[in-house]
Amino acid sequence: MKAEIHPDYHMIKVVMTDGTEYETRSTWGKEGDTLQLDIDPSSHPAWTGGQQSLVDRGGRVSKFKQRYQGLGI
Repeated sequence: MKAEIHPDYHMIKVVMTDGTEYETRSTWGKEGDTLQLDIDPSSHPAWTGGQQSLVDRGGRVSKFKQRYQGLGI
């Protein structure tokens, strides 16, 4: 490998949204920095199975549902 082309790989502390912490190796920040997460697997709907809601702006969703209601049945 070429020298001096790879980023510094060091230990940082990661703080989850619920306050739990763990240490890991990363190229983010400097040695000993703390990464405070805004979104993590314990709070994001993609991982928790939360319900997604459709925002109906201008009746687009209702027009779509009305147009294709019976299709595939």
